[in-house]
Amino acid sequence: MLGHIDTSLIDWSRAQFALTAIYHWIFVPLTLGLAVIMGIMETAYYRTGDEFWKRTAKFWMKIFGINFAIGVATGIILEFEFGTNWSNYSWFVGDIFGAPLAIEGILAFFMEATFIAVMFFGWDKVSKRFHLASTWLTGLGATISAWWILVANAWMQHPVGMEFNPDTARNEMVDFWAVATSPMAVNKFFHSVLSGWVLAAVFVVGVSCWYLWKKRERRFALSSIKVGASVGLFAALMAAWTGDGSGYQVAQHQPMKLAAMEGYYEGQEGAGLVAFGVLNPAKQKADDGVEPFLFRMEIPKMLSLLAERKADAFVPGINDLLEGGHELKDGTTALSAAEKMERGRKAIEAFAAYREARAQGDDAAAEVASVELKENMPYLGYGYIKDVHELVPNVPLTFYMFRVMVMLGGYFIVFFLVVLFVVFRKDLSRLRWLQMVAMLSVPLGYLAGQAGWVVAECGRQPWTIQDMLPVGAAISKLEVGSVQTTFFLFLFLFTVLLVAEVGIMLKAIRKGPENSNVDIHSSNY
Repeated sequence: MLGHIDTSLIDWSRAQFALTAIYHWIFVPLTLGLAVIMGIMETAYYRTGDEFWKRTAKFWMKIFGINFAIGVATGIILEFEFGTNWSNYSWFVGDIFGAPLAIEGILAFFMEATFIAVMFFGWDKVSKRFHLASTWLTGLGATISAWWILVANAWMQHPVGMEFNPDTARNEMVDFWAVATSPMAVNKFFHSVLSGWVLAAVFVVGVSCWYLWKKRERRFALSSIKVGASVGLFAALMAAWTGDGSGYQVAQHQPMKLAAMEGYYEGQEGAGLVAFGVLNPAKQKADDGVEPFLFRMEIPKMLSLLAERKADAFVPGINDLLEGGHELKDGTTALSAAEKMERGRKAIEAFAAYREARAQGDDAAAEVASVELKENMPYLGYGYIKDVHELVPNVPLTFYMFRVMVMLGGYFIVFFLVVLFVVFRKDLSRLRWLQMVAMLSVPLGYLAGQAGWVVAECGRQPWTIQDMLPVGAAISKLEVGSVQTTFFLFLFLFTVLLVAEVGIMLKAIRKGPENSNVDIHSSNY
């Protein structure tokens, strides 16, 4: 059945899921970061009793709430798509993938839903201490929610803790903690959450600088900038550190993604990292003999250090991964892509033979088929690959998006350092050029986050589950027209929601913090 699926169905199903994920990731990072910033501000109110900090915290809570609502809506649709558009995937690994999502819904989401009500409506109705706890618990709930979702995503990048049951044709979880605490999941969680903190910090600094630009709410703006930029600098530095850890995990478990990130075709010892480069658009296939770069600048031996923590270590390139023959860490020789595909087809045939033997009650034949299936099971996904070049992701997209992410990460570190120096040592309210830079930096925060997810998800194609299940074997057997219809329906719906959210948020920003009898003289020039 899978062999007759229209390739356009695969493309449209991928496009629909990518569309939903992109819109969802517009809202989630800001939620995660604002939760921390508004928590710090309310803590200042709790410790000092200064009504100014209550006013400040309430304003950013309002922005948090506007963003939170639409993030939930897109997230629910995203989860439903696993069942509608990717039913084969859901059947094959639902026992594993569904567990963290179920925990996220039962624990984290309900935790958020409970305490967010107290946070918004509990002012002057509950004690200061309980309200402060509710604010932090709302943020903690959002962060725990992100943890379980990222655990599920990390498992797709590096599947662990399961065994294939040929009787049910499903992978079943055998080690929950291996899934929940895999190094890939830990790194992905911290890197993704910290990137959300960076975005929120850039957003807070940018919005606050708008108030300075308009000569409004001076104390509110400067105080928000101090908190936001401090959180942002910490998060940006930590994101760089966790990004290094993520790069190492990618090198260990997704070497093809790493090779695509670097436009790296021929493996070598002491491999250099491309600091800057321009890919050759004439390069179409790995083995076409065309030079991959028109121009590049390398940092010597840095890729080997990133991938293996050794300056002279061998790092395989795209051609090495397709052709095999290089020595692996365990001393064995890497199989070629063609050999993996052949063993994958043996696994598929053995599985069919096992099912047939079980149906006929032939236990001996079933046992023989079971042994062959277990031997070749690690390569099952390769059996659905028709051409070795399908195993190479979109190199230009992955290469350039990775550099956009890294360069913006470096920019934010410098940006927050400059802002903090000026706001504490100079008078930011008089530096209009820096205010403009801060406002223009807000969309860069969103760009960095989206670039990171493009690298993570497009870099592992054609796999829905790394080395286990390609996209062509994961989708539902649907009419192409129905997927196209829902794609454009979601595009319209999400765009309307985005426009509405931006409009509501801009209205709230223009209105500013709630009027208060305190700080009348210090809120304006």
